[in-house]
Amino acid sequence: MSYTAPLKDMLFDIEHLADIAQVSRMPGLEDAGLETAQAVLEECARFNQDVIAPLNVEGDRNPSSFKDGQVTTTPGFKEAFAQYVAGGWQGLQHPVDFGGQGLPKTIGAACVEMLNSANMSFALCPLLTDGATEALLTAGSDELKAVYLEKLVTGQWTGTMNLTEPQAGSDLALVRSRAEPQPDGTYKVFGTKIFITYGEHDMAENIVHLVLARVTGAPEGVKGISLFVCPKFLVNKDGSLGTRNDVHCVSIEHKLGIKASPTAVLQYGDGTAASIADSAGPGAVGYLVGEENRGLEYMFIMMNSARYAVGMQGIAIAERAYQHAVAYARERVQSRPVDGSISASAPIIHHPDVKRMLMTMRAYTEGCRAMAITAAAAYDAAHHHPDAETRKQNQAFYEFMVPLVKGYSTEMSLEVASLGVQVHGGMGFIEETGAAQYLRDAKILTIYEGTTAIQANDLVGRKTARDGGQVAKAVAAQIEATEAELAKCDSADAQAVAKRLKAAREAFVDVIGFVAGQTKASPNAVFAGSVPYLMLAGNVVAGWQLARSLLVAQDLAKAGTDAPFMKAKIATARFYAEHILIKAPGLRDSIVDGAESVTALAPEAF
Repeated sequence: MSYTAPLKDMLFDIEHLADIAQVSRMPGLEDAGLETAQAVLEECARFNQDVIAPLNVEGDRNPSSFKDGQVTTTPGFKEAFAQYVAGGWQGLQHPVDFGGQGLPKTIGAACVEMLNSANMSFALCPLLTDGATEALLTAGSDELKAVYLEKLVTGQWTGTMNLTEPQAGSDLALVRSRAEPQPDGTYKVFGTKIFITYGEHDMAENIVHLVLARVTGAPEGVKGISLFVCPKFLVNKDGSLGTRNDVHCVSIEHKLGIKASPTAVLQYGDGTAASIADSAGPGAVGYLVGEENRGLEYMFIMMNSARYAVGMQGIAIAERAYQHAVAYARERVQSRPVDGSISASAPIIHHPDVKRMLMTMRAYTEGCRAMAITAAAAYDAAHHHPDAETRKQNQAFYEFMVPLVKGYSTEMSLEVASLGVQVHGGMGFIEETGAAQYLRDAKILTIYEGTTAIQANDLVGRKTARDGGQVAKAVAAQIEATEAELAKCDSADAQAVAKRLKAAREAFVDVIGFVAGQTKASPNAVFAGSVPYLMLAGNVVAGWQLARSLLVAQDLAKAGTDAPFMKAKIATARFYAEHILIKAPGLRDSIVDGAESVTALAPEAF
């Protein structure tokens, strides 16, 4: 089934929730108003619908392959990536100084969603390059920036991040890769890295690996980790490509989903034939990023960039699954409607439970999109607003939102993709219909760049307990202000949403108090409910954004602006409140009162 970018919904969020007019008044973003957003999104939609989306099924059926150290991507990927680069899409959000377009995240987020809806396996290559670019922009020396940044920003070269090792999954304290200082200021890097997305491929002439390793004599644990640039090909002084580095791909993984995206095992310093090792001995040449032993700090720059992007992937795959399910429900004829409105068998979209499933898919997707684009606007304000205090507040809000966007949006994408299969009935279980691919692809999203539990631990420890819940309470206060606006409306829809939002916000506040007050005293009790807290917070914030949407849509509908769209927006917000937001009080009870039953059994009793 073809993909159609949901431009109306995206532009509604960008204009009315993210307030693109306000964003475009900030220094450096003056040209990024609504007109620019619309032009960029429309062009992005055309490119993804026409060039990238048609390769999605082919990538699933004919994935990347590995032979003799080389990875060959799905037929068509290399040519599509060349078009992606030529269109300037890789540099959309990156600085003009390095060949980018300098557009705000508020616009870029929607483009990231479209690319991932079109083809998530393809989109993973640009996603990792974005992360590597962010890390070098923040921590790279002027020399490293001069050599690598423009090539990464334009997409001529691609980037990776190398964290995980066979014995060190998320526990980076166990990283064993080592880096030996050399007299010329470089390092020789040795070790094995696994799960490296696009660690080897044929779409770009060079791959810039950012690698975590320990310098000889470094402290144990996370305090002794440094970050290095290890390019696939070394770069000559004139910028041309030189000798092959001593790093090679050992294999690629066979996966449940995202099959076209090569997930590589990379070996550093193994004496790769026809590489720098032939003349200089084993050891991949690495260039230190920033200072020794601060690698984890720098890697988290990449990680936070990637975590937000993975949340957008969840929204993207949910949107694609929703479109697929709606198209099927319009065509599939089964049974007469229970109300007798049609006398013969009818398309299943007339049946109440199918509508319930489709509305659930729609409401989750629109709620998370609204949450993510609002967070993107906060990111832009944190980086561009002229007032220091405003920047600080927006930075705190954005950081609070990242685990919600990543954790809640990816968990919801699994539910939405599963519902998509359910709408198809038995045909959903058959690969040829395409519904199953979205479910398989979505599963990785709750795992990579930190599992849902890792996002929840971040929300509990760094984002709530550390400041006594101050940022979280400030979010709750903003939600309460929206409730007050809803209460002034005389519409039944606004009143219904206000009722559910109030109950959800009160549950959220209760949990903030529990987490802030008990994390030190009873850590097991708090962390037993950390994922439910994440799901509650994400649910409430997404519901809050849909409540804001309802207020705008009511006013625009009264003014006669696109009444069908506004009516659907209002209906979706009310559905979310009455079918999804209502889960919040139950989650509060399980978090505050349910810890004992989580930890009751001894490990040997399982």
